[in-house]
Amino acid sequence: MVVQAVPVTSSTVVVAVDVGKTEFAFSVTDSARTLLLKPRTGCPMTGPSLVRMVADIVAVLRPGAVVKVGIEAAGHYHRPLLDAAWPDGWEVLELNPAHVTEQRRVLGKRTIKTDVIDLQAMTELLLAGRGQPIRDRSLVLAELTAWSAHRTSRVLVRTATKNQLLGHLDRTFPGLTLALPDVLATKVGRLVAAEFADPSRLAALGTTRFVRFGATRGLQIRRPVADRLVQAARDALPTADASVARMVLAADLALLGDLDAQIEQATDQLARLLPASPFAPLLTVPGWAAVRAGNYGGALGDPTRFDHHRQVYRTAGLNPIQYESAGKRRDSVISREGSVELRRALIDLGLGLWLNDPAAKAYGSQLRARGKKGLVIGCAMAHRANRIAFALVRDQAAYDSSRWTRED
Repeated sequence: MVVQAVPVTSSTVVVAVDVGKTEFAFSVTDSARTLLLKPRTGCPMTGPSLVRMVADIVAVLRPGAVVKVGIEAAGHYHRPLLDAAWPDGWEVLELNPAHVTEQRRVLGKRTIKTDVIDLQAMTELLLAGRGQPIRDRSLVLAELTAWSAHRTSRVLVRTATKNQLLGHLDRTFPGLTLALPDVLATKVGRLVAAEFADPSRLAALGTTRFVRFGATRGLQIRRPVADRLVQAARDALPTADASVARMVLAADLALLGDLDAQIEQATDQLARLLPASPFAPLLTVPGWAAVRAGNYGGALGDPTRFDHHRQVYRTAGLNPIQYESAGKRRDSVISREGSVELRRALIDLGLGLWLNDPAAKAYGSQLRARGKKGLVIGCAMAHRANRIAFALVRDQAAYDSSRWTRED
């Protein structure tokens, strides 16, 4: 269940904190919007600076004051202040930067962004009761988020590296992709890229010796595949800069091997962490293994921040843009406002359902029969996956397909 912030009263004092990479700014205001401490900018992000800030705030507090500290989320830059040891009884809240931006617009300063104006906007949000209370962070969830982000970044780098590798192969061994469409996804393709980037070597080796060459390295190469590869080597017309491309290719292959090892390590870590996390029930869903469940858990964070699956869906930016006026309503494309990581995780969960769960397959077929396009079906599957994932994590129950036969 979501923990609500303490209500604002006449004794409330709000401390707005705007965080940068190495500095922060703050201001102190009471419930009557009287500045107790004018905005201070350029404060170093250090322990002694925080101690001085707290001492200055305590010096201006009236007896019985209730202090709310609002810190705007800024990637990971705000975490040192968020996790700092604030005085007992002070409520620490995390503010959504999108809300701060909207509040600047309400103040009539949409195109003006300074630290002082941001502090004014944050102060108004705190006095309106906004902000997410901060509680003890689970180490398991922190690890899950870190390994999920690490794996995702390495997958993106690996994809870019593979694309570059294929470009090098097109210069050193033209026609290879005709004989072996997905070169880097097969063991024989990796072998050719590593050992026979010069097609003349493979052409001179011949089919029989190439098969034996693979066998000595623990790889069984079927003769039809070997024939196609040898023939492609004989027909190849390497470019003039093929020798340069081969040198870069060797370096990229070493990088690709390292990336594969890091991705496998991250996957193993996700598999280790998930059973000890609130997201363990997700592993009971067809098509949801360590990677999909781990990415969802890493993107969502603490699930108790949300009290309904619609909040998660909106946070992911999958809700449609809605325009309503004079009794007429028009829904448009998805808003894409929110967490990109969570949006991708939900879409991936939906894809897993679509490919593996019989009920989801039937639902997808119904949508296809109604003329819905692939992207629309993908969003519909993400919506279904969001409802299922939220319920399983909330109830800590295993997946029961008989409970998920309706879409409303």
